Amino acid sequence: MKRVAILGPSTFSEEATRHFFGGNFEYVSYKLISDVFTATASGETDLGVIPIENTLEGSVHLHVDWLVHEVNLPIRAEWVFPIDMNLIGYPNPKGTSEGTNPYGHIRKVLSHHVVPAQCSKFMKRYLSDAEFEQVSSTAEGVRIVSTLEDPSVAAIGTAIASINYEVPMLQKEIQDHKDNMTRFLLVGVEASELKPSNDVKTTILVTLPEDYPGALHQVLSAFAWRRINMSKIESKPTKKKLGTYYFYIDIAGSMDSVLLPAAIQEIEAIGCQVRILGCYPSYSYPANISEV
Repeated sequence: MKRVAILGPSTFSEEATRHFFGGNFEYVSYKLISDVFTATASGETDLGVIPIENTLEGSVHLHVDWLVHEVNLPIRAEWVFPIDMNLIGYPNPKGTSEGTNPYGHIRKVLSHHVVPAQCSKFMKRYLSDAEFEQVSSTAEGVRIVSTLEDPSVAAIGTAIASINYEVPMLQKEIQDHKDNMTRFLLVGVEASELKPSNDVKTTILVTLPEDYPGALHQVLSAFAWRRINMSKIESKPTKKKLGTYYFYIDIAGSMDSVLLPAAIQEIEAIGCQVRILGCYPSYSYPANISEV
């Protein structure tokens, strides 16, 4: 049975991974995303699950940096999963009068650093006087709340964390947008046999040659005239020299096609460096991608 590293336990990563992979894997929880990467890169686990992009926040840049600069782990699959944020804590022991803020007794909120941006409306309305404290994951916030048993300290996290740590859920689905989704990547040295998908993606890094006018235009043109869809393109610093950048590009297409390898050869011919991070199946919610 293959071992899969996840950020956890009781996190959105665990919820998403268990939904898509079911019981065919052994899940190993780590408190830090860096530990998920290093455990998979070292062979301690066979695969790792990385949240890489959110509907509201866009790319998780720290995780992209790990994927690009710190490890050499090919992308093996991607899928999306709905993210429901919940206020988890203990009710006001004095009760709440009608018309007053039912969460006015909360003075500190614990959660992952991406949470305030995703729950800004609720927090502004009900938790504006509360201090926000960043912790390593949404589940870790709930765990801390369970140990404190202090009504003035609450967390924002998953429904599974509320159940596992036996802390009441004060309010369900407090995120600003109900269609909040997160995209997860499966990474690993060795491929895992998955159910087929109609959608295949390829992710590449392109570093432009120095002092080459129009290089980016030529890169884009190589894909455009072949009608290859670049579903995402981001520029990020190479961290080698000030003012030098690479482009992180998601492409709707497979390296098994004729057109995509030809496009890559064309941009390499003008001096671009190309690194392929993975060619992999892409799954939409609520698809299940359990191992065959």
